[in-house]
Amino acid sequence: MAAVKRVGVLTSGGDSPGLNAAIRGLGKAAIGYGMEVVGFRDGFRGLAENRHVPLDATALSGILTVGGTILGTSRDKPHRMSVDGHVVDMTAAIVENCERNGLDALVCLGGGGTQKNALRLARAGVNVVTLPKTIDNDVALTDLTVGFATALEVATEAIDRLHSTAHSHHRIIVAEVMGHRAGWLALGAGLAGGADVILIPEIPYDVERIADAIRERSERGTNFSIVAIAEGARNREESRAYRAAESRREAAADRAERDAAAAELAALEADHAGHTLRLARRLEELTGLESRVTILGYVQRGGTPSPVDRLLATRLGSAAADLVRDGVFGVMVAARRDGTVAVPLERVAGKRKTVPPDHTWVETARHVGTCLGD
Repeated sequence: MAAVKRVGVLTSGGDSPGLNAAIRGLGKAAIGYGMEVVGFRDGFRGLAENRHVPLDATALSGILTVGGTILGTSRDKPHRMSVDGHVVDMTAAIVENCERNGLDALVCLGGGGTQKNALRLARAGVNVVTLPKTIDNDVALTDLTVGFATALEVATEAIDRLHSTAHSHHRIIVAEVMGHRAGWLALGAGLAGGADVILIPEIPYDVERIADAIRERSERGTNFSIVAIAEGARNREESRAYRAAESRREAAADRAERDAAAAELAALEADHAGHTLRLARRLEELTGLESRVTILGYVQRGGTPSPVDRLLATRLGSAAADLVRDGVFGVMVAARRDGTVAVPLERVAGKRKTVPPDHTWVETARHVGTCLGD
């Protein structure tokens, strides 16, 4: 008889609603195929430190609707992990622990950073399969990521609730939504919540143009406005500076040039902190309307996953078990229409799915008169 396959699973990066549903989907399908499933705690750090727990039917019971991740998570990278105050490459230790635990495959649930880290492990000889998870929906080559649908519901409900206070007090309410490099969440929630202005990283904004749109509403007798802004949205000047620094980093010929460009990017990021508050104050000056800011923050990542995320996570998790059974590794399980496809990690790692300027959501926003700041 063939040896029973052992599958390791970990969750890495920020938590997202639906992670436990994905663990359950993978685990139940794998157990159904006669496999053993082992969960590693706190992402790649738990794998490097060999901290694990068996995921049998009992452990998987009752977790479908639970938010967060029962395994815990971290943002540790296998090749740059802090150990006793030093940054250490733990790749070899991770490979050794995979062998020590008799793993035939390692399933990694995470966002863009996890895809890159998983590719490094695949190149080191680990049989890796990944699942795309992030509320930002910015992992390349998948229609949806686990967590996005729930975060979209939460952000939309928040914008819905802000309408009443904005209308009652004749104010501008600026709602900051997560989305550092991609504007899917702010754009989707802004559209679904009827925001009057939507600002995303992909479309640099002009504050004067936003003020004009708000003043036009006032002239029509509507003395309030809702502004949905992604945390990574920048005005035109800031965006030009940031993109120039990114280009210099990508074109750097040596380590010194890359470090200099990285330091410049870090300085720009530091300067960007508090930009939503500054925008609100400037809009108050330009329009004469009181402005208030609501930063949704981590509430978007918490709580019970929506039915859409539960379905997606279960579908992707069970598809990962199929790939392990069939010996297909070095791939990400991508959502594609009503099914899944196995996309090579080389095509995913280091890529980001941003909002195209001609995307149907952008065109729809313009059709209904939403100001995008440009």
